[in-house]
Amino acid sequence: MKTEQHDADTYGQELARISQHQSEATDARFTVFQALAAVRIGHEQADDIVSKVEAGAVAGAHTWVSESSAPHGSEERFEDGWFAGVRDVASYLLRIADTTATAQRGRAASSAMLLAHLQQPTSPAPEEAPVEEPAPVPTLDAKNVLAAAERFPWALAAPGTRHWPDGEFLDVALSAVRTEERDGYIERLEAFVEQHRARLEELLRAYGPGSRPASHGRYALIGQPETLVILERMETNPFGLRGQWEKELEDVLLDDLEFAWGPRIRLPGRRTRVTRMIFRVTRVRLRVSLHAHPRGR
Repeated sequence: MKTEQHDADTYGQELARISQHQSEATDARFTVFQALAAVRIGHEQADDIVSKVEAGAVAGAHTWVSESSAPHGSEERFEDGWFAGVRDVASYLLRIADTTATAQRGRAASSAMLLAHLQQPTSPAPEEAPVEEPAPVPTLDAKNVLAAAERFPWALAAPGTRHWPDGEFLDVALSAVRTEERDGYIERLEAFVEQHRARLEELLRAYGPGSRPASHGRYALIGQPETLVILERMETNPFGLRGQWEKELEDVLLDDLEFAWGPRIRLPGRRTRVTRMIFRVTRVRLRVSLHAHPRGR
């Protein structure tokens, strides 16, 4: 019992430290994009520069993990379990480095949009100016949006295997659609789905109902019609989506979807996939090895 409590406390401290690093990294990335924009480096080139730096950081973690060794004096089978865990984690880090170097696009544009919004001056209207009625805000009919998503069966799980057949989570995703994007949003969604068809098919195959990751109770949003809207918002307005989501829903569902999709901007959340995987895979393998071949037996 004491050992399990110690593991939980240690893991909690690790998550807190990782969360701090993620928050600081987001601030630093924002500053870098500002600096690159100031010297007239375009969004695409800025994304490429920052992605390569981040991929290099992941590659550095790969090196550290790959060069780790079992405790001195360990038995041979204990070492075998140790190195098997190290190989699994190192391979996973390599895939993350490859994805980071090539798939992180649009973040410079998102940062520029956020900066422009923060710097927008507020100028009060002159006292003598007549008060104008605000223009009506275009509305989005959730039923029409959901019906549009249903027109892409190759991106959706079979109705009988869906977790939420009534379209839950759609309201939160639609609340992240900005006013100026509401006119023609269904056409925007349809274009997004067609553009990313291969990626969506692979997402459903790898993480959807019936997949190995889903068998562990994770990635429950994948295959839902409303998830197409969530992914479109994740690409188009990640700050807005994360802000609306955290007001209403558990982060873990969005975190899982964000991880499986590999979005163009990953905002700091409460969990860190690499840290959790390293900790769990290595601990499980070591426990299996120790249980089968304890020292002194």
